[in-house]
Amino acid sequence: MPNSTHAAAHARDHINLRLERWHRHSVFLTSALLMASGVAWLIARHFLRTAGEFGETIHPSEPWAMKLHGGATMAMLFFLGSLMNGHIRRALHGSRNRISGWAMMITLSVLTFTGFGLYYLAGESDRPLWSAAHWIVGLALGLLFALHVVLGRRSRPARRASAA
Repeated sequence: MPNSTHAAAHARDHINLRLERWHRHSVFLTSALLMASGVAWLIARHFLRTAGEFGETIHPSEPWAMKLHGGATMAMLFFLGSLMNGHIRRALHGSRNRISGWAMMITLSVLTFTGFGLYYLAGESDRPLWSAAHWIVGLALGLLFALHVVLGRRSRPARRASAA
């Protein structure tokens, strides 16, 4: 029986969680596009508006940043779904990088909920609260994503074996 326990632990350590190159690049590119379009919207919304004849006017880049952000969101939801069966399921089975992985899943869920809320639930009076929650969590996700990748690369069995 101890031999089978050792074999199971050994198999768990050798689960490959690394995404294929095209998949990894697609996730990274989509994440960068989401972050850049969100930051572009924030800058246009809060720093580039000017006073017009009837009050503050929307900067021309603001609606374009929002359209790009919405399109990138659709792509990210697709890639998140593509991660479910392979990367996420295998990581849970292999007990690797669980804390940052669960933090990613919770954060992405909050972003999905607040994004949905901005479109379908928020009224004019509470829209600023929904918006602030969305962009604050979105900016935090950028840091969390980088942390998840770094921790994932450090947890690879080959690196642990060479470090010992």
